[in-house]
Amino acid sequence: MLSRRLVRNFMTSAIRRSGDDNHGGVPGANLPFDIRNRYKLTAYFILYFGSGIAIPYLIVRHQLLKS
Repeated sequence: MLSRRLVRNFMTSAIRRSGDDNHGGVPGANLPFDIRNRYKLTAYFILYFGSGIAIPYLIVRHQLLKS
């Protein structure tokens, strides 16, 4: 019985410590970008993933033009 109480107290304190309560349970409120504007989010995704794909090709092009 004592071990159940200790586990329960540990779990409730862990939940209480698990971040800010300022977000109020709103999905996406703790993200560093806004997910409500779909066009802006799409542009961010294209820039982020597109730059990761394009950078190696740009580096190769630079090296080939340099020589």
